[in-house]
Amino acid sequence: MKKVIRLFSLTALLLLGATSVEAQDEVEATIAADVVNHYIWRGQDLGHTAFQPTLGVAYKGLSLTAWGSTGLTESADTRELDLTLAYTIGGFNIGVCDYWFNEGQDPENRYFKYEAHETNHVFEANIGYDFGFASLQWYTNFAGNDGVKKNGKRAYSSYFEISAPFKLATCDWTATAGAVPHYTTSYGTTGFAVTNLSLKASKDIKITDSFSVPIFGQVVGNPCSQHAYLVFGFTLQP
Repeated sequence: MKKVIRLFSLTALLLLGATSVEAQDEVEATIAADVVNHYIWRGQDLGHTAFQPTLGVAYKGLSLTAWGSTGLTESADTRELDLTLAYTIGGFNIGVCDYWFNEGQDPENRYFKYEAHETNHVFEANIGYDFGFASLQWYTNFAGNDGVKKNGKRAYSSYFEISAPFKLATCDWTATAGAVPHYTTSYGTTGFAVTNLSLKASKDIKITDSFSVPIFGQVVGNPCSQHAYLVFGFTLQP
């Protein structure tokens, strides 16, 4: 099964919500879209140039976010719609994500098809903590079109990562190391495997006194698959 690999992992989605939900007394909204030259998520290749919009609302630590991806140059690239419910308090966060892909167990790619062994949805839970100098996240699939183990049973596919932000020159940087702890066809691993080593830089490019465009570049290596990628993108937001 080809599991979707997102340029911004679920961590990024949760952080996107978290930046707007730190004990605010008002409901806040997020409207944004990324354009990337290559769709890479957790070290896996999901396609070529893609448009990836985000729509979210948040209130006092609770956020609900919709995120999608559509290929711009190749019709065979992954299409995706994710719904994430997350809660953040202090440095602690938990969340549940419903991924839907245009590939899976349903040949008709129906969104509202949830039956076991017939769905294109994958349901994932996560838990993490942001220490400031670094953050830890753990993700586990618990239902839907998950991968399998050697015996053919559900793998409860998991992934964990540590990320460390820092500043260098005029850019904001993030170094990330992620791994899969066991055998699963979702990530193509036969045991414990490092699947994501990345270094990302981002910077706001000022267009006018009141408008700027965030741009980012990222080098990603997957030691498990022996592949590496160079990603560039920019964000559009009000």
